[in-house]
Amino acid sequence: MQKTTMKNMKRHSSESSLRRVDSPVGAVTKLENVHRRRLKIRRMKYSCQAKIHVGNGSDDGDLKTENARREIHESVEISLSLATSSSSEEDDQLSKQNGEVKHYQQQQRPLSYGSVSTIGCRKEMEDAVSMEIGFTMKDGEKCDFFGVYDGHGGAQVTVSCRERLYRIVAEEVEMFWEDREWDWERVMEGCFGKMDREVAGDATVRTVGSTAVVAVVVKEEIVVANCGDSRAVLGRGGEVVELSSDHKPNRPDELMRIEEAGGRVINWNGHRVLGVLATSRSIGDQYLRPYVISKPEVTVTKRTNEDEFLILASDGLWGVMSSEIACQVVRKCFKGQIRRVCHGNENQSNRAAEAATLLSEIALAKGSRDNTSVIVVDLRGTLKSS
Repeated sequence: MQKTTMKNMKRHSSESSLRRVDSPVGAVTKLENVHRRRLKIRRMKYSCQAKIHVGNGSDDGDLKTENARREIHESVEISLSLATSSSSEEDDQLSKQNGEVKHYQQQQRPLSYGSVSTIGCRKEMEDAVSMEIGFTMKDGEKCDFFGVYDGHGGAQVTVSCRERLYRIVAEEVEMFWEDREWDWERVMEGCFGKMDREVAGDATVRTVGSTAVVAVVVKEEIVVANCGDSRAVLGRGGEVVELSSDHKPNRPDELMRIEEAGGRVINWNGHRVLGVLATSRSIGDQYLRPYVISKPEVTVTKRTNEDEFLILASDGLWGVMSSEIACQVVRKCFKGQIRRVCHGNENQSNRAAEAATLLSEIALAKGSRDNTSVIVVDLRGTLKSS
């Protein structure tokens, strides 16, 4: 009799437990958990070789100091954990962030930036980045230069662009900055044309080329010049502002220009100029003239106190990630909502460098097989109050 009673009690307890799981309270709990939208990437682990550039600009004397730039060569195994907060938590954090922006307006801080270049699955590294803080002066203010170059057919043109393009821009700025009819579009077109002519003088690289996206950050504006399918994106007040447009051969205006010049765009493993090149503009590639040109598209964007960061990256990133997702990653990294765990050298002091590394690692995890180069510039609090 006692055993029967015990069995009934166990059965009753088990049934109650089952009913509790299926009860409305359990359903509400599940909905609340869904509402929190916690996303964890548990097994995004791999090894990669990366060159990471970390820097903090300074307004003091020397244009370049040992502290202004350092390189970290690392072989790391990483795991990423992404978490999104509930809407109320996000509002609180956004309010706090706005408060920080207001604080920065009162006390300007040095420009912080970071970059990473990974070879991916390619046999040769054909990407390059350039970061030149205070590379020239305009209106008595230092200008900063950032560039991403994505080579094809070899790295010769990429290396030339990295070493020469910022110097060419500096020469133009110093020569004509007092011109009352100053025009950034004219200046950048002239600089890219000069760079292209320098490369064209070397017959050994006639079939080698490179895309180029560069940004010049000056006192009150951001100037972006793009030639090719790399991209520049601005994070501003929680929104995404694309500062360049990819030059793809099947872009309607580019397709029309190529066909009017007598060329063709052939869909051969993607749309390509004459079935060869997957971008319609580049520096070099003399054998594809006049269909592939070196003329950049230039945008000049007025800076505001809502500017958060600037991303420049090669198509190794943009081929697998949208501008919106990239900005979400950087923004959450800046807020500390994304943690990067690596076994090896860690860099937690520079959010921009950490964000650049995260973007490249996520691109690799999402299947990018190309070289990937990323620059992230932290713009928060760097705009001088008028």
